[in-house]
Amino acid sequence: MDSRGKKSLALEGNERWYLVHTQPYSERKAELHLGVQGFKTHFPQIQKTIRHARRLMTVRAPLFPRYMFLILDLGRDRWLSVRSTVGVSSLFTCEDRPVPVPNGVVEALVARTDEAGLALFDAGLAMGQTVRILSGPFADFVGTLQRLDAAGRVRVLLTMMGTAVPVTLHRSVLLPAA
Repeated sequence: MDSRGKKSLALEGNERWYLVHTQPYSERKAELHLGVQGFKTHFPQIQKTIRHARRLMTVRAPLFPRYMFLILDLGRDRWLSVRSTVGVSSLFTCEDRPVPVPNGVVEALVARTDEAGLALFDAGLAMGQTVRILSGPFADFVGTLQRLDAAGRVRVLLTMMGTAVPVTLHRSVLLPAA
């Protein structure tokens, strides 16, 4: 644990990040059971608004459903036990050897994670950029970023029924649209 109470996810020695495929809706269960075995994992999540029965609910959802990242040193760790862990479907392998995630990918995700464990993608937003709204009543809408301010508020122009509608939100609910 570091000074803020977060678990340290820095790689040491021959450690590398690997990809674990979990059983459906079992990411938390797999994370718990891998942790009991002494493995360190990273399970990136986002806040997402879902619509169900005419209600909107904001929930924590996996950034990559059914996937999580795991630190392994193949010379030190008993990585074969990962495949039989409760909640785990498989470990990504090639010719029966785990395949490491390219350097920098997981590190970038960890760096963009807040204290609550949520992935943040609002860094690098620029005016005129196309963005997707992740949560709130306008979840899954795509619009154009019109204004950014120092307090974290943004104005996004959404096109609805042929009219541009300005919406003011917090920048943390935005994701650059591809």
